[in-house]
Amino acid sequence: MQMKVTLMAAAVLAVANAGAQEVQVVKIGHVAPLSGAQAHYGKDNENGSRMAIEDINATNPVIGGKKIKFELLAEDDAADPKQGQAVAQKLCDAKVAGVVGHLNSGTTIPAAKVYNDCGIPHVTGAATNPDLTKPGYKTTWRIIANDNALGAGLAFYAADALKVKKVAIIDDRTAYGQGVAGVFKKTAQQKGITVVDEQFTNDKATDFMAILTAIKAKKPDAIFYGGMDAQAGVMLRQLQQLGMSKVRYFGGDGICTTEIAKLSGGSKVLNNVVCAEGSASLQKMLGGEAWKKRYDAKYPNQYQIYSPYTYDATFVLVDAMKRANSVDPKVYTAKLADTNFKGITTAIAFEPNGELKNPTITLYTYKDGKKTALN
Repeated sequence: MQMKVTLMAAAVLAVANAGAQEVQVVKIGHVAPLSGAQAHYGKDNENGSRMAIEDINATNPVIGGKKIKFELLAEDDAADPKQGQAVAQKLCDAKVAGVVGHLNSGTTIPAAKVYNDCGIPHVTGAATNPDLTKPGYKTTWRIIANDNALGAGLAFYAADALKVKKVAIIDDRTAYGQGVAGVFKKTAQQKGITVVDEQFTNDKATDFMAILTAIKAKKPDAIFYGGMDAQAGVMLRQLQQLGMSKVRYFGGDGICTTEIAKLSGGSKVLNNVVCAEGSASLQKMLGGEAWKKRYDAKYPNQYQIYSPYTYDATFVLVDAMKRANSVDPKVYTAKLADTNFKGITTAIAFEPNGELKNPTITLYTYKDGKKTALN
């Protein structure tokens, strides 16, 4: 009798072990700045991807006949291009199945070559410089409108809705900042707006008084800033200090955060901000408001801007794996080209070059310190 019980127990244990062995852990990488002045963006991005991983795992996915458990391997590129390349290589060496990221165009563009060379697909929901997709890598995908749409949309609004006649342009010399500012400048000039001054800074600067004083002498109706909110918030404070509280202030998605209201320190110029995002507003996203409630419950007071996109980007990778019935990048990467995925942000499908099909943009302003959609 004892022997029978022992044999039965051994059999049960063997079955349990076999079941456990069927679970395959698949790592998905995520990269964004998790340190420095842009860490609030990076953490928001990571949160979105992590939330997606949890939601996917809750469905008990089976791919290639195996139970799959996805794990997020999050890395910090500190918004630095060299660190971005190093982290990309680290993820290649770790043999992740795919990557969500990066956040900045300046880190994503050099990292894209690394991912291409090691054959791992990456989907960005934040990097907007059009140069990202120009090399034609089959591993690079973007689920957000690029700077051609953002810069042009802002210029049209400045000319047609606000009747801006004279504008000064500042950029932070990053791939993102220069890119979006360049598109805005070109389109603004085509719309008859005069560019009265161009100034440059960097993405670590904290004092803009000299730049803004020089611009003040040119008496522009508006300023366009190509860069991120850490610098834009300080500029808004310093514009008020210089008595420029009536000047309009334009920027792309890099300044279009909830954090800028805090960074501006109560500056009245915040009310003059018009910024753009490369998708629908949360209110118009497919299930956006319900998703945001879940996000806020998990990550109170951390929402910024891109987490819905990194959430969708994670699902897009897994959707391709499911359709290919494989988690091997060599097998499933080709399926990304056929993506037709109903995400939180939009219905996601790709152009042959990896750009999002039919991108939309949303313009925002700030009313009583709160980010408010204009369209």
